[in-house]
Amino acid sequence: MSDDRRLQVLRAIVQDYVSTSEPVGSKALLERHQLGVSAATVRNDMAALEDEGLIAAPHTSAGRIPTDAGYRMYVDKLSQIKPLSRAERNAIETFLVRSVDLDDVISRTVRLLSTLTGQAAVVQYPSLNAAQVRHVELVPRSADRLTLVVILSTGQVDQRVIELDRSLTEAEADELIHQLRSGLNDKSIGLRRAAAAVPLRRWSAELAEDAVDARPVVIDAVAAAFEEEREDRVVLGGTANLVRSSDFAMSLGPLLDALEEHMVLLRLLSQQGSDPTDGVAVRIGTENSISGFAGTSVVSTAYDTGSLASLGVLGPTRMDYPSTMAAVRAVARYVADILDN
Repeated sequence: MSDDRRLQVLRAIVQDYVSTSEPVGSKALLERHQLGVSAATVRNDMAALEDEGLIAAPHTSAGRIPTDAGYRMYVDKLSQIKPLSRAERNAIETFLVRSVDLDDVISRTVRLLSTLTGQAAVVQYPSLNAAQVRHVELVPRSADRLTLVVILSTGQVDQRVIELDRSLTEAEADELIHQLRSGLNDKSIGLRRAAAAVPLRRWSAELAEDAVDARPVVIDAVAAAFEEEREDRVVLGGTANLVRSSDFAMSLGPLLDALEEHMVLLRLLSQQGSDPTDGVAVRIGTENSISGFAGTSVVSTAYDTGSLASLGVLGPTRMDYPSTMAAVRAVARYVADILDN
């Protein structure tokens, strides 16, 4: 019973500190929460929580604030994330379904997350390296060039120019495309880009033994496009929310400098914590191994597009974790649904 009561006291301290940004004392706890115990019991519980390193006294204040360990205990005891209201879900869906293409989806998602949570938002584009091939098309461009168009499972469209080793008439180009279109799709659809290159290389080698036309050149060019490693992209938004936060008064400069680094953002999203709640990972303060993020919490999750892309928000450790986690989870599910359709 004492452990349950102390957890209740810790929960109350976290909630009050997040709400007021002021250290929380025993008197305030008794006034704001129905704890059902005496003031002496609350003081004893707070002393025990302090001994366990879950709360601390800032400077000479009589009140206490949660430590990183205290926030971690609080988050870990959230058995499940409270779902958003129907109105909130409808608002998210309405805003995202108006997207006209992938870039618009990502842009809207960043703005939505930062608005819903009041934090900075980070969204990773679906990875081209992990995406599956959905369709391959060749389009004549000039006498010695074709345009390769690849539609991926993430909704992304990859285009590039293929240089031929000879000039073709319009009729020859049409015939070449007719000969290749079916085979390129049959050997590629449903496979990841790198995996799809393998049967294409094999097909090209078989044709090269006898063919004197341009087919092996085109097939090799498609395979090379599939084998090319593509840099993952991320988009950051809502940094003004960090500027307005008093929690970063002394550490905002280094934090903003770190956020300008592309690889830092990717690492923030890739460092999934252990035992995430309902698929949402939370890394608090010093749990973030990246320099400059000791006073920052990151709430993130993957959205399932077949490419393991992630999205999330970052802000001060004094964060409304239940609401933030709910928003991150809900937005991720809507983004996945939109990209899957």
